[in-house]
Amino acid sequence: MTTTPQTPPVTDAAALLDQEMRGIIVANMLDKFPEMTAEFAQRGVGQMLAFLAAGVSSPAPVSPSPVVDDFWHAFLLHTKAYREFCTNRLGKFVDHQPGFLDKEEHGGGKALRSRTVEAIITSGYGVDLEFWPELDIADCSQCHANCHNSPKRNTPQAI
Repeated sequence: MTTTPQTPPVTDAAALLDQEMRGIIVANMLDKFPEMTAEFAQRGVGQMLAFLAAGVSSPAPVSPSPVVDDFWHAFLLHTKAYREFCTNRLGKFVDHQPGFLDKEEHGGGKALRSRTVEAIITSGYGVDLEFWPELDIADCSQCHANCHNSPKRNTPQAI
């Protein structure tokens, strides 16, 4: 008898946060980026939550994509809700620490992006590749490539 390996179910990370707070983050993002669709913003909240959850268990540093970082910033503005989420859902507070990681030790932006996506998958969450694009300019080892003040910064948009 042959058996087919079972693929573990993929968890929607959006379920980690209550609907009211997800709605607040979506509204904040739509206010900041009027060209963004509500559907894209809802998916973005899920990818930001997947990033945070995966980062807690990753043995190596992970980094958000620029658009996921925008969603993280929107959540951070609600400090009480963010602190409660971290404590109750992740088991510890997740600091936002922008900065540089040694490229020799951690790889550049593309290596960080790849490791982050792998950490999300390993944690059992779905990856929406629209939020994790190949970053052609990501040869640095910053917390996130395509920085907010970069002249090449792409504004988050739904396609």
